[in-house]
Amino acid sequence: MRLPRPAALGLLSLLLLLLPAPEAAKKPTPCQRCRGLVDKFNQGLVDTAKKNFGGGNTAWEEKTLSKYESSEIRLLEILEGLCESSDFECNQMLEAQEEHLEAWWLQLKNEYPDLFEWFCVKTLKLCCSPGTYGPDCLACQGGSQRPCSGNGHCSGDGSRQGDGSCRCHVGYQGPLCTDCMDGYFSSLRNETHSVCTACDESCKTCSGPTNRDCGECEVGWVLDEGACVDVDECAAETPPCSAAQFCKNANGSYTCEDVDECSLAEKACVRKNENCYNTPGSYVCVCPDGFEETEDACVPPAEAEATEESPTQLPAHEDL
Repeated sequence: MRLPRPAALGLLSLLLLLLPAPEAAKKPTPCQRCRGLVDKFNQGLVDTAKKNFGGGNTAWEEKTLSKYESSEIRLLEILEGLCESSDFECNQMLEAQEEHLEAWWLQLKNEYPDLFEWFCVKTLKLCCSPGTYGPDCLACQGGSQRPCSGNGHCSGDGSRQGDGSCRCHVGYQGPLCTDCMDGYFSSLRNETHSVCTACDESCKTCSGPTNRDCGECEVGWVLDEGACVDVDECAAETPPCSAAQFCKNANGSYTCEDVDECSLAEKACVRKNENCYNTPGSYVCVCPDGFEETEDACVPPAEAEATEESPTQLPAHEDL
């Protein structure tokens, strides 16, 4: 059934609204916009590092007009390259904060060499220093020097957002990410550092790296003479796979795969010249194209014709 054109367009619009927004379409935060502006400013410093006024008498220009390195001309060149013409938000921020950037360049950069810290953190208060978060730039859990003990990410780190809690890396848990998850053991623990290392694959919990250090075996493994060893499910009295499948053991598990009767050592299709084709749970035996099918063989066309054309020989009779 074809929908009327207005209804079809309405349905399409509704579907588009329900689709999740792609990551790239998410608007940057004020802190990210500020950091981006500073990153481009710093790149502008690199790009103009070996330039001069561009006139014919550089020595006179530097003596008379001050050095290009710290000149307003260099500042203007850098500012002109900060925003693409189509980037409205960047240009809006630059227009609003150009006086701050000019003041830093002409008066404050020697006292505050870190433009990001001075501009985004202290002046505009859009960001926080690394290791701090939230409106008041408080220290993250575990301290600003090593948030989350170095084993996780602090919520809101470097921004005026978040709550400073830790999102631990894989293998770590706890409010400060100093504890080990199941499947990991503590290989280093002191006042400043905690390192969790993966257990052997046979262990659910462990105190060391081998299958003899398991506190509890993983599913598919069993404790045998002090070590967790693989359970061969395929050797069970009642095999886990159906009669049309064969069982293939794997570490801690198994797989059921279709039996390919055509590849077995004992031929499934026994007639001469017969082709075997595997199917899910079975197989079929078929003569090649053009071959004649008989009870005992697939006969090539030439042999079949010869059989049909040869007269049947009668037994010889003795003269009476």
